[in-house]
Amino acid sequence: MKVVAYSVKPFEREPLAKANQKKHDITLIFNSLNLETALFAAGKQAVIVLSTDDVSAAVMDKLAALGIKYIAIRSSLTGNIDKAAAVRNGIKLANVPELSDIAEQTIRNLDLWEMNKCVDTACICARGCRS
Repeated sequence: MKVVAYSVKPFEREPLAKANQKKHDITLIFNSLNLETALFAAGKQAVIVLSTDDVSAAVMDKLAALGIKYIAIRSSLTGNIDKAAAVRNGIKLANVPELSDIAEQTIRNLDLWEMNKCVDTACICARGCRS
């Protein structure tokens, strides 16, 4: 899966690379996600964000127009996500449940989505889906 990870901190690079094991084509950038930086998602299927990134309805609409189908949050916090906009745009959402390894769970979410499987307890879709 082609992915862009926003707001990547220097200490996150190695754990994400180890967890990924070169399965997904992940572009790591230091920029936070917002309306202007959403363009970095062009040609990707998924984005990885932090709980501080802007994932408002306007940003969600732009990501959907760029072809994004999945958003993985590297946190258990999801207050920055407009879940209704995700449903409207057909974008699936997942977070990192508490007590999970952030890098491993983030990559596990991508793996499961790539296999068309449910992300189970990591699913935060507004419609309560488990598909």
